Amino acid sequence: MTGTQRSSSDLDVRRRKALFRSWHRGTREMDLVLGRFADAEIGALSDADLTIYEQLMEVPDPDLLKWVTGEAATPANYATPVFERIRRFYGVEAGQPT
Repeated sequence: MTGTQRSSSDLDVRRRKALFRSWHRGTREMDLVLGRFADAEIGALSDADLTIYEQLMEVPDPDLLKWVTGEAATPANYATPVFERIRRFYGVEAGQPT
C-alpha cells in the first residue's frame, strides 16, 4: 500500500492536513495505523475530536504504537474516546493487547 485511498477534496484544510500527517508519520507501521483510520474516519470526527486526534499525532511513533497494540499502558491523558475509537477500528478493546 502506498498511502491514502481517500480523496481529500471534500475536507476542510484542517482535516486535509491531519489526513496527510496520518500517512506521513515517520514509521511505516504508524503510517498504516493512523493513515487507514484517517481514511475511514477523518470526515466524521467532530472539531473537538479532531483536536484530540491532532494531539495524539504529536506522540512519538514507538510510544503510540505500543499503546495501540496494548504492549504498554496508555497514559491517562491520552486514554480518550478518540484513542479508543482508533483501537476499536483495529478490533482491539481497551486494555487488551493485539
